Formats: sequence, C-alpha cells, structure tokens
Amino acid sequence: MDSSTHIVSKGKTLMDNFDFEGALSCFEQALLLEPTNPELWNLKGTALRSIGRYQEALECFNKSLEIDPRDKFAS
Repeated sequence: MDSSTHIVSKGKTLMDNFDFEGALSCFEQALLLEPTNPELWNLKGTALRSIGRYQEALECFNKSLEIDPRDKFAS
C-alpha cells in the first residue's frame, strides 16, 4: 500500500475527527491508486455508512468481499 499510505493515514485521521466527507475524499483518492485493495473499499464503505449513504456503503463492502472473499473486515 505504499503509493497511498499518506492519503489513507490522512483519511483515518479525518474519520477519527468525525470529518466523514473529508475521509471519503481521501479514500476515493487512494482507490484511484489501488483499486484492488480490499481495505480501501472497507474504509470507503465505513465513511459512506457514517454519512448515511448506506446503499453505496454496502456496495463498497461487497466490492471488498469480491476482491478478497476471506476479508474478515468487510462489514
């Protein structure tokens, strides 16, 4: 996850500070760099769920499971 580490770290910090829209933006940027990273799909899903965009969140969690069916963090 080298290419997006800084972006993801910033997104996680924003999530911790309840800036879910900002976090979502970071996770979307990271996904442009690593579209097959299931952790990033989970993070995006969590941000979406936090702002009430449940259907989109579910799609992200499903995408994570599609990439890695053993992903225990896909909620």
